[in-house]
Amino acid sequence: VQLQASGGGLAQAGESLRLSCGVSGSSLSRYIMGWFRRVPGKEEREFIASAMGSGPGTSYVEAVKGRFSVSRDRTKNTVYLQMNSLKPEDTGVYYCAAKYRGESQYRFWGQGTQVTVSS
Repeated sequence: VQLQASGGGLAQAGESLRLSCGVSGSSLSRYIMGWFRRVPGKEEREFIASAMGSGPGTSYVEAVKGRFSVSRDRTKNTVYLQMNSLKPEDTGVYYCAAKYRGESQYRFWGQGTQVTVSS
């Protein structure tokens, strides 16, 4: 399976961006889809949100709750991360990832897409 992230860019604080993650080679419904980011000055990617490929169930890190939301379009085999009320601290490289249900680690990763939020 291949993941293709897109939609990053430059935004001012308070604005919105929507990231997309297209899944190819397999059906989105087979996976749990996650969004991660690497912020400036940190090496590790941090988890920010996830959603089941099919059925209900989303999860968000506290820092983005109420501002970010994950949605899926199974007809397009694509997962979205809607980011509202952006803050400068949301700046970073955003990655989408996929894992099978029951796995602890994400198995498949897309390339990153840069999000820069200015104050």
